[in-house]
This record gives sequence, C-alpha cells and structure tokens, in this order.
Amino acid sequence: MELTLQRLGLDNLRQIASGAIMPLGILALVAMMVLPLPVFLLDTFFVSNILVSLLILMVAMHTQRPLDFSSFPSLLLIATVLRLGLNVASTRIVLSEGHNGADAAGKVIEAFGEFVISGNYAVGIFVFIILIIINLVVVTKGAGRVSEVSARFTLDAMPGKQMAIDADLNAGILTNEEAKARREEIAEEADFYGAMDGASKFVKGDAIASILILVINIVGGLIIGLAQHDLPIEVAAQNYVLLSIGDGLVAQIPSLLLAISTAIIVTRVSATHDMAENIGKQVSLSRAWIPVAAVLLLIGFIPGMPNFMFLVAALVAGGAGYWAYTREQGEAESAAPPDGGR
Repeated sequence: MELTLQRLGLDNLRQIASGAIMPLGILALVAMMVLPLPVFLLDTFFVSNILVSLLILMVAMHTQRPLDFSSFPSLLLIATVLRLGLNVASTRIVLSEGHNGADAAGKVIEAFGEFVISGNYAVGIFVFIILIIINLVVVTKGAGRVSEVSARFTLDAMPGKQMAIDADLNAGILTNEEAKARREEIAEEADFYGAMDGASKFVKGDAIASILILVINIVGGLIIGLAQHDLPIEVAAQNYVLLSIGDGLVAQIPSLLLAISTAIIVTRVSATHDMAENIGKQVSLSRAWIPVAAVLLLIGFIPGMPNFMFLVAALVAGGAGYWAYTREQGEAESAAPPDGGR
C-alpha cells in the first residue's frame, strides 16, 4: 500500500513538473529581456538556441506528414521569442561592456565575429547582409507564400472533404469511428496550415529585427565608446563592430535554420516516407542521370575548362545512372510474373 502511494506521489510530481516547465520557460524568456544576464549564461543560451534550431530542422526533415509535427508553429514562436530575448540581452552587454574588449560579450559572440570577419570588418558586414537577404528574400518569403496558399486551399477544400466522408459513411465504407477520425484530421489540418500562415510572419519579423539590432549595436556602440569611454575611433570600431557582427551571426544562423525548417514543413506532401527517402527514390532515374553524365563529359573535354573536375563529375553521374539502371532492371524482373505469366 505504501509503495503504491509512493508511486502515485512520484507520478503526480512528474506531471506537475512537466506541466510547469513550459510556463516557467516562457517567463524566463520574458525576464531575459528585462534582467541582465551573466556572460556565462548568455553563452549557454546561445549554444542552446543553435541546438534547438538544429533539432527542429532534423525533425522537420524526417517527418512524413506535416501533421506529424503539429506543434511546429508553437515551437517556432517559442524559438523566435528565445532568439529575440537573447538579442536584447546581448545588445545590453555589447553596449555596456563593449569598451572592455572583444570578449566582453562572451566567447560565442567573439568566436563567431572573429571567424567570419577574419581581419576584414567589411567582409563580416557583407556576409551578414547576404545571410539576411537569403533568409528574408528567398527562404522566408517563399515559405510565407506557400503557407498562405496552403491555408487558403485547405479551407476551401474542407466542405468537399466533409461531404466525401459523409458519402463514404452512408455507403458503409467507413464506420462511425473512422468517419470521426477523418473529420478530426481534416480539422487539425486546417488549424495547422492556418497556424503556419501566421507563424511564417514570426520568421519574417525576426529577420527584419536582426537588421535593426545590428545597426543599433554598431551606431550605439560607437557613440557610447567615443562619447562616454573616450576610446579612439579605431578601437571603438574594432570592438563594437566585431561584437555586433558576432551577435548578429549567432542570432541569424538559428533564424536561417528555422526558416528552412518552415519551408520544409509547408512544402511537404503527405507520404509514407520522410523527405530524404522520397527525394532519393524520385531522382534515381537512369534516363535522367545518363544524359547528365554525357553533357558533363563533353564539357570536360573543352579547352580552358577545369577538365578534371568535370570528368570526375561525369564519372559520378555515370555511376549513379548505372546504379539506377541496375536497380530498375531488378525491380522489373521481380515485378514480372514467373514463367512468362503462365
């Protein structure tokens, strides 16, 4: 009896703990925007942000249907709030402690800034701008358009799907439980694409906020360094530009990963395999690879071209075509009836 009570108590504690994690996490994200963070915690949260973004991307790639990852819009919102909270916390540290050197805002920001800048601050700024353009103009805009169209088409198709379910139910093809499950799935699909239509706006707004935060960090840092700390303009530019670019890149890379995850989810078609299996199966056509190998082989013999690279590419394409041809022949032989169909 006592053992049973102890187990019930542990189960209740687990339920209470699991139910309290998410609200406490949201409150911590909001507090992060107001309260100053130690540098160690800032580095930890930056690494955790990259971890969460990579995890969401991998789950999105291995999801068979969009509804299998129905919590994605909520995760996208939480990840966006986390990133914005980190931006606010890092901006506070950059502006208040940037005069102390490049490591004032933590090792993660310093490492990203030095790795991308590599001694040339203009290169770092242009790389950051290119990442913003890729994220905002290409990935986010396309994913937002697909989300909008998918939500509209899903809502327009709901009455037809409902009538088809009713017809199958009346004809005895479906049971009451199966018809109920189908209706719930249709409602979940409409809710999911409607939520994705709104969630895609979070990604777009986050990309725009990254640009503004970079400008604020650079301009505000130079003003504070020159006016309040009497730093030479070279030292102020070196410290604040490096920290600003590092801060922007640490936030922009997870943002780009989440934008790619959003695009993968909204462009998925319901299937019985994940994205890698579908793509591998659909592009492994011998009649597609063999012409590609022939064209690359011809380019490889043109004078002035990087012949070795094109010949290697032709060899790879030819090998892929031969492998696809042997696989197709094996599938045809296994599908053929034995003894000529007799």
